[in-house]
Amino acid sequence: MINLIWDLDGTLIDSYPVFLESLEAVFEHHHLPFDQKAVNQTIKKKSVNALLEQQQVGFELLKHEFTMVSKTKNDKITLMPGAKVVLEWTKQSGVRNFIYTHKGKNAFDLLDQLEISGFFEEVVTSDHGFKRKPDPEGIQYLLQKYHLNRQETYYVGDRSLDIEAAQQALVSSIKFIEHPYSIKIDQLTDLIDYFNDKKIKTQ
Repeated sequence: MINLIWDLDGTLIDSYPVFLESLEAVFEHHHLPFDQKAVNQTIKKKSVNALLEQQQVGFELLKHEFTMVSKTKNDKITLMPGAKVVLEWTKQSGVRNFIYTHKGKNAFDLLDQLEISGFFEEVVTSDHGFKRKPDPEGIQYLLQKYHLNRQETYYVGDRSLDIEAAQQALVSSIKFIEHPYSIKIDQLTDLIDYFNDKKIKTQ
């Protein structure tokens, strides 16, 4: 049986444009310089937290303000192309789905808003208190709790830290970027072709 553990931002949901809008508002409020291209590169290669930790204003304050501003823009967040098609395919094929994200409680609001919450057995957020990726603690929690076979488990994400987390957890990685450890896809629906071509049993 195939098990898919999903990242959320930039993988299942298209949230980076909202991240940029929210960060720009927070930075402007504190009179911090904001280079959209540089900020975009940092949050995609590393994380929003990594960006906020580099600023001269206190991290906790910036994080709180970013979270609050982002939540007001939930209605601008959409599913990534092909997300619903792939999730429907997993349901029909008996694939088990989980989410492991750095997002907090807002993840549940977004999953409900986008009408995909029912596809996942568990959603692990930052509120669980696990070490942040690339530490594999969150993935290991799901492996142990649900007795998932590592050889049948894939972590799907969009950043190098997702690949590193999968590698440390000894599970396969599926990503939108080239990496020797990862299976590269160009769009989410490529997942269906990958498993069909490999004739991997999904049930």
